[in-house]
Amino acid sequence: MNSRWVIQRLTSHLPSCFSTIFSPTKILIRVSPSYQVSTFLLNHVDISLLLSISGREGLFPHLGPCLHASIIKNPEFFEPVDADIHRNALVVWNSLLSLYVRRGKLPDALKLFDEMPMIDSISQNTVFNGFLKNREIESGFVLLKRMVRSGGFDQATLTIVLSVCDIPELCFVTKMIHGLAILSGYDKEVSVGNALITSYFSCGCSVSGSRVFDEVVQRNVITWTAVISGLIQNELHEDSLRLFSLMRRGLVYPNSVTYLSALAACSGSLRIVEGKQIHALLWKFGIESELCIESALMDMYSKCGSIEDAWKIFESTEEIDEVSMTVILVGLAQNGSEEEAIHFFIRMLQAGVEIDANVVSAVLGVSFVDNSLGLGKQLHSLVIKRRFAGNTFVNNGLINMYSKCGDLTDSLTVFRRMSKRNYVSWNSMIAAFARHGDILAALKLYEEMIMQDVKPTDVTFLSLLHACSHVGLIDKGRELLNMMQAVHGIEPRTQHYACIVDMLGRAGLLKEAKSFIDSLPMKPDYLIWQALLGACSFHGDTEIGKYAAEQLLQTAPDNSAAHVLMANIYSSRGQWKERAKTINRMKAMGVTKETGISWIEIEDKIHSFVVEDKLHPQAEAIYDVLSALYPVVVAEGYRPEKKLVHHYTEEDQKG
Repeated sequence: MNSRWVIQRLTSHLPSCFSTIFSPTKILIRVSPSYQVSTFLLNHVDISLLLSISGREGLFPHLGPCLHASIIKNPEFFEPVDADIHRNALVVWNSLLSLYVRRGKLPDALKLFDEMPMIDSISQNTVFNGFLKNREIESGFVLLKRMVRSGGFDQATLTIVLSVCDIPELCFVTKMIHGLAILSGYDKEVSVGNALITSYFSCGCSVSGSRVFDEVVQRNVITWTAVISGLIQNELHEDSLRLFSLMRRGLVYPNSVTYLSALAACSGSLRIVEGKQIHALLWKFGIESELCIESALMDMYSKCGSIEDAWKIFESTEEIDEVSMTVILVGLAQNGSEEEAIHFFIRMLQAGVEIDANVVSAVLGVSFVDNSLGLGKQLHSLVIKRRFAGNTFVNNGLINMYSKCGDLTDSLTVFRRMSKRNYVSWNSMIAAFARHGDILAALKLYEEMIMQDVKPTDVTFLSLLHACSHVGLIDKGRELLNMMQAVHGIEPRTQHYACIVDMLGRAGLLKEAKSFIDSLPMKPDYLIWQALLGACSFHGDTEIGKYAAEQLLQTAPDNSAAHVLMANIYSSRGQWKERAKTINRMKAMGVTKETGISWIEIEDKIHSFVVEDKLHPQAEAIYDVLSALYPVVVAEGYRPEKKLVHHYTEEDQKG
């Protein structure tokens, strides 16, 4: 039986549902009455199909090796006697090779590849894909080099290598493959063009990705979706919406993924009008009720500040999953409904909804939690109970929560117990030390971060500069700012420069702070001028303060800080009429100062106050205690700092 192959005992490995996959040409082999096991006579197609199902249905541990062993025991069935058998046998070998690669058995796949009596470009691409998927980049490129020299690569080879070029460090590889595609003529293939667009945008090379899109002759829906989503990935939301609009005027119709990308662009650019237009299109085409579409709509409305519309979608949805619940929970928190977000989370727990790590991470990000150590500890208990302690994002949330609640010790404990840390973990812990004024610990952790080969980000330096500002380490702050660019290639943002201005201002070096602003490579914005004006307010410098206030009013006319801080400068100099004029001008412009709120947690209950608050149910008792304490603190040497009084006085009202 040289052209056919008998597999005995096959039914002992296959469920009954597999009996329908064989072709009508199968022959039932008669066996002796004492051996009551059905056997099938299979052809090459049946074997290839079985190998595919073995990998897909999770039957590899038993069926895969069994089929492999049978192939080895029947070599005559796979010898290239003629063209038809050669072609069919090659399909079986490639299916077996793909099975090992798909199951992550790369060493077995390589051994099989070396022993295969015949290979083609599919065989090479299968092994090549296995190398890259397992991040064995060096071995993969050794094989790629061999394939290029022998001419054994094709467009599939190029798309495989481009699929793993998804980080900035691999942008040069994308450019090399792009060049290879042009030399081989594969750059005209739609699949290669789509892969190039996706890879360039994933590597952060948005200009190159857009150029490839412009040069693609034939564009399908994948091409358009790749560039639209790629622009969003690089935070070019306006350009993404423009291309989506252009696509709709052409002959290629968007699919669900395209609409998801367009909604993400609306979320990123806060374009609710365009978002509502896309919502109307989804209604028109009847795909608005798809689960992922509904979640994207809720996210868009939430980020655009229309939590009511997001809630309407949530209430009307037929199917709710963790993604949609997380979106609405975060939406509530981001739109000032933090208490409602916590109550929503509690209702989810009470209803027995399956809570995953993403939901807990979202709840830990609610600033309401940062005001309640008791609630934060309950969430930590839930993390331990649900076994989320190994989740990096959850632990990052715990670090921030504990530090903002004033518990630096538990922040550090969570950090040190983390089995896996990302750059956010390090930044969170450095920020925690900086928040508590422990600059030495922050700098030591930064040095440890560098030794662990974790690349710092602009957020890392922002925390360090804040800490240097608060403790007056001017030279160290300047050193860190220079190190950002010279050593790590990070371009400082406005916030970094504002930290330096604040640092110099706190030390009383106001003229030096002004000179620093004049030397900046960018136009100063309101943060920088506000930092300088705040320092002038503290030190009572009227001359530089007026200049800073004028600049601040030009950059942010609705900002109350310019008026309030100038009023404080006049107060410190006893210039009450000038102060009154400043306050009256502020009122005439319709600018109001946001009321500051203080809070304290007592016995798991949060009490919040504003200046001269009389609404608290225990207000009378609180004021009685304050009246009794005031002469005591005065006797201890306390003197009120009148120049820092920010509220309006009767003089302000009269002026």
